[in-house]
Amino acid sequence: MITKSSVVLGLIAILLLNGCHQAKTETHEEMPKYAATTPFREDVSLMKGYVSQIHAIRHIEVRSLEKGYLQDIFVDEGQLIKKGQPMFKIMPNIYQAELLKTQAEAQKTNIEYLNTKGLADKNIVSANELALAKAKLDKAKAEVKMAETRLGFTDIKAPFEGIMDHLVVRIGSLLDEGALLTTLSDVSQLWVYFNVPEAQYLDFKTQKKDKIGETVQLKMADGEIFNQKGVIEAIVGDFNNTSGNIQFRALFANPDKILRHGETGTILMAKPYPNAMLIPQKATFEIMDKTYVYVVNKEEKVEQRLIHIEAELPQLFIVKDGVNDSDRILLEGIRKVRPGEKVTIDLRPPQKVRSELKKLYTE
Repeated sequence: MITKSSVVLGLIAILLLNGCHQAKTETHEEMPKYAATTPFREDVSLMKGYVSQIHAIRHIEVRSLEKGYLQDIFVDEGQLIKKGQPMFKIMPNIYQAELLKTQAEAQKTNIEYLNTKGLADKNIVSANELALAKAKLDKAKAEVKMAETRLGFTDIKAPFEGIMDHLVVRIGSLLDEGALLTTLSDVSQLWVYFNVPEAQYLDFKTQKKDKIGETVQLKMADGEIFNQKGVIEAIVGDFNNTSGNIQFRALFANPDKILRHGETGTILMAKPYPNAMLIPQKATFEIMDKTYVYVVNKEEKVEQRLIHIEAELPQLFIVKDGVNDSDRILLEGIRKVRPGEKVTIDLRPPQKVRSELKKLYTE
């Protein structure tokens, strides 16, 4: 005989069984599946920046070679000066007078020489007297040349094509010999000096690359890349004991005269990483300034792995050690999983992951 209580109990049992079955089904359906990939290898180059100082290949001080009053200025500050172009003129009156005086002395000495030569031809005076007269004439001619040169020093011309800096003097200034007038910079080519730390210099030597002849780029102060590439010409001098750096010098053409003497910039030099091991940055996390990844082992369980980063690229890290080429690294669920937890993964080809990261970076 079936009672009401037995029917109720049977219904409750059926509901409980259905609930358990449904819970198991839901638990199974909710089991997460995370994207993963393996490390991939590429030949990559990383641009390293070095603060630099820009120098004109020729930068000179224009000075007065004689004393006197500054009579004329033919150029202006910031002007492009052609080779041989007049720049300054010192009042020439005194030097013109000296030239006229020496020319008159030379003419007088020449007459004396000709008279002595005529007497020597007739054996009236000795050969020694003729030689002495000739020496006096040569000395007078030399003094004329000296006076002409000093007069020429009153016209100051540009020794090469360049850009003129500030005027130090003004018309009417009394100049001493050697007084600074301005500076002139030949910026058709530039020497760019930059400091390389000792560790990187030794790294170059270890790789048997002294960098002489290597092509470099220059980032200007506004962040733009200069439109000419440079070539490393020299490693200058010794190491600086204070900074631990050694100075390199690169040569740049400057056909449009964009850059000037004294500017600053950043030299960009490529450092190659052949067959570098790469992993996505998003696969990593940090604990106490150390970098880790989650690796899924053969038992499909999560392992926490310490890695060492050698360099950083957009969206990628170059890994020095800590993982192998065959390791399966989690890309997702980094904050959800725990070491030892069993997971299901969607193993994605590294080439596809690399392509997606490149597209993400370009966007």
